[in-house]
Amino acid sequence: MADPATYRPQTGEIPTNPGVYRFRDPHGRVIYVGKAKNLRSRLNSYFANPAGLLPKTHAMVHAASSVEWTVVGSELESLQLEYTWIKEFKPRFNVVFRDDKTYPYLALTMSEKFPRVQVMRGDRRKGTRYFGPYTAGAIRETMDTLLRVFPVRSCSAGVFKRAQASGRPCLLGYIDKCSAPCVGRVTPEEHRVLAEDFCAFMGGEAKRFISKLEKQMAEAVSTLDYERAARLRDDISALRKVFERNAVVLAEDTDADIFALHEDELEAAVQVFHVRGGRVRGQRGWVVEKVEDSTTPDLVEHLLQQVYGEDSDSHGRLPREVLVPVAPSNAEELTEWLGGLRGAKVDIRVPQRGDKAALMSTVRENAEHALKLHKTRRAGDLTVRSQALQELQEALDLPVPLLRIECYDVSHVQGTNVVASMVVVEDGLPKKSDYRKFSVTGAAASDDTAAMHDVLTRRFRYYVEDKTAQVEAAALTDHQAALDAAGDAAVLDTTTAAPRAKFAYPPNLVVVDGGQPQVNAAARALAELGIDDVYVVGLAKRLEEVWLPDSDFPVILPRTSQGLYLLQRIRDEAHRFAITFHRQKRGKAMTLSALDGVPGLGESKRKALVAHFGSIKGVKAATAEELTAAKGIGPSLANAIVSHFSSEDAAGETVPAINMTTGEIIET
Repeated sequence: MADPATYRPQTGEIPTNPGVYRFRDPHGRVIYVGKAKNLRSRLNSYFANPAGLLPKTHAMVHAASSVEWTVVGSELESLQLEYTWIKEFKPRFNVVFRDDKTYPYLALTMSEKFPRVQVMRGDRRKGTRYFGPYTAGAIRETMDTLLRVFPVRSCSAGVFKRAQASGRPCLLGYIDKCSAPCVGRVTPEEHRVLAEDFCAFMGGEAKRFISKLEKQMAEAVSTLDYERAARLRDDISALRKVFERNAVVLAEDTDADIFALHEDELEAAVQVFHVRGGRVRGQRGWVVEKVEDSTTPDLVEHLLQQVYGEDSDSHGRLPREVLVPVAPSNAEELTEWLGGLRGAKVDIRVPQRGDKAALMSTVRENAEHALKLHKTRRAGDLTVRSQALQELQEALDLPVPLLRIECYDVSHVQGTNVVASMVVVEDGLPKKSDYRKFSVTGAAASDDTAAMHDVLTRRFRYYVEDKTAQVEAAALTDHQAALDAAGDAAVLDTTTAAPRAKFAYPPNLVVVDGGQPQVNAAARALAELGIDDVYVVGLAKRLEEVWLPDSDFPVILPRTSQGLYLLQRIRDEAHRFAITFHRQKRGKAMTLSALDGVPGLGESKRKALVAHFGSIKGVKAATAEELTAAKGIGPSLANAIVSHFSSEDAAGETVPAINMTTGEIIET
């Protein structure tokens, strides 16, 4: 661990302006981002007496090796820049609210020609309207009920295309739970109106639609059209069932998000009730590990930043009121920022009495139960993961804790379509954002050991380049400081390329799928790059033996060892990831086309040609001038296509597009 005194900046060097600062570790990775009204005062507090800091802040300043800052014009700018950097670098010592992902959303893909309603989880997509979150059972029942009144398309793209090709709708089209735009029962404009009505109903305009249907039912009764009146009666009943599912908890004109939290010394649980039109429309929860010394107002500030900042569709979704248990830090700047996201005023308040305060107490009870449940579930998992990492470190006699492990696997079929995978585990948990795929070609694809050597060389070459760039940048900075001290006005360019923060960060342990040959190949690749602080082991499938470089005998871990279980899970995940990529690559290689041999003609332009002319036969019959009418085809490429088919005709050869597995002709 670094001594903070070795990188502490001089007090006179730090400006007194508002700004944002970053702490970096020895590998250049950002481990903490913070903001301050006065940079000098805030940064000096980290270095004045490191021994007196709270434990986690103490760990942060000792894990860092440098600090840098950026001056901004106002506190609002510092709030925005801090959030941007936290989102970009994901620092390990910053508060991160992890969504429990328990509740799905009802979503409409309004960006599509024929919007689709579906149940969605995970990251939000641009151009999609979301409602909820709901419990899994309630959301499907709600969607099924509303499709009776608003028969919006709910099928996947594949089902939709098959229905278009066959001219027959799917089952939902036959039972009137889909308007069947796939076969032209409604126009795209009419279908979009249905989707917009669906959104309006879910957005709180239920009474308007119920009143409209009641008038239509009365008209049907007056004209003695009792069958239509019965259908409308059932539609009204369905809408009321959805509308009345949520009890009214506040005044009907109330749109608010009500947050509450329950915390202890280590963690905090947050719950939010989404109230729209006075009714609780959804609930959501997070749990955060308090890895920095944050007060409750700081937690509330970071919570609102993350919840509303990560959503690209905040405009129109943000409510008029945001009710919180305590006023957040920088409340004025935060209110201004949220107002900019919403496009209208947002009021952040702490309810003191009345119905809103009573509802917040209910939300707080939910947060308390959520934290208890999280700790109960996590206790066993955390114990097992810690035991596995400790057993593995002791069995392999490694001097460093295994904070990050990377595992590599090579996949191919008899030497064809050779690929490799890299999976990452941090603190015993998979980190899928750092997974990587490699295509292996040339001499490296000759055997598994050559492929492993090639992959490890490519992966760690970035780490070496990044490390070299940091050393050069530090040398330039020192040189500039020396020039400044000497009164020389020369200015050096200390800019460097953008850091590969995720990929260049080195692991403590590399695991390869294989025995002694693969381990030796991996160790040789690291040695050639001059890397001596990364340890390598291999896990052989046959007897689950652990091999070390240049060792004649394997390490045998007990069959019940948690360390062995961890290695097996990492190896199996790397194998799964490699097999998936190999199948994708093999599937693409098995599809051949008569246009494959045209230089400069890629996949997208091939598809554009076939879509424009209807078939390969149509492309072949077209002149160079006619070919330029297709999207992306210029005169030179059109001439190349004509020359390609002319040479084929001269040789008497035609190459249809076929699937090499089934023999099916793809293009005719």
